[in-house]
Amino acid sequence: MIYRRRASPLHATRAAVGCAYCGALALASLWSDDPLLLGAVLAAVVAAGLLAGVGPQLGAAARFAVPLALLVALVNPIVTRDGLTVIARAGEVPPLGRLDITLEATVYGGVLGLRALVVILCFALYAAAVDPDEVLRLFRRVSFRSALTATLATRMLPVLARDARRLADAQRCRAHRPAPRLAIVRAVAGGSLERAVDVAATLEVRGYGAARRPPRARRPWSRHDLAFAVAAGAVALLTVGASVSGLAAFEPYPALELETGPGPLAVAAAIVACALLPFAERRGIGT
Repeated sequence: MIYRRRASPLHATRAAVGCAYCGALALASLWSDDPLLLGAVLAAVVAAGLLAGVGPQLGAAARFAVPLALLVALVNPIVTRDGLTVIARAGEVPPLGRLDITLEATVYGGVLGLRALVVILCFALYAAAVDPDEVLRLFRRVSFRSALTATLATRMLPVLARDARRLADAQRCRAHRPAPRLAIVRAVAGGSLERAVDVAATLEVRGYGAARRPPRARRPWSRHDLAFAVAAGAVALLTVGASVSGLAAFEPYPALELETGPGPLAVAAAIVACALLPFAERRGIGT
């Protein structure tokens, strides 16, 4: 998944705010087990991706996340023995012993699968909508050299992948048996070391390490920065507050206990509204 700048309010925010926004959505999915709250976060992430113009990227992540979520949902009732309501008795299974599938374990497996899906989509939204170069610049204040090293490493990954593909194609074109994968990996690693030496020599010639650290550029906060920062804080406060107050209470074992009523519905609707309201302002989003 490759980041591309798009004309959306989320892309117009600074990297720190974009990280906080995606992190708040991920926190909401990890903090609570309430299915209604998880469904609200899923709706918010999908809608945010569509409004940010990264729907295809989220779809690509979902093709990996959905099978994983289904696997989690299927495995949990098999390996978990908790729960009072038995819905299926499979008898004695040699590796697992007596296999009794309970309603509580099945429902909680679905909750865990839903959580895995939401978390993966949150990180997919982050990868598609937050500029990785700006994220690395955030760490320049901590370690300028480490930030540059990480930047060069991430920039070289596509180059190394192309080298590996070219070497593999060249091996397949040869008449005799192609070389093993280990030989291709050694060749790519050797080429990467040579390229690293060339880059280091270029940086030395340009005076890197001798020059003083550049002054910190102060970028004023835009309306989009403020809107998404407030949205991230509101989503985090709503999630924690709902869990602490009991509005998002969910207990799968030993018997299912789910808080219902207007309170949980209001919290879920508020989370979706807070996550999507910043997209209403589209002035100054650039291209």
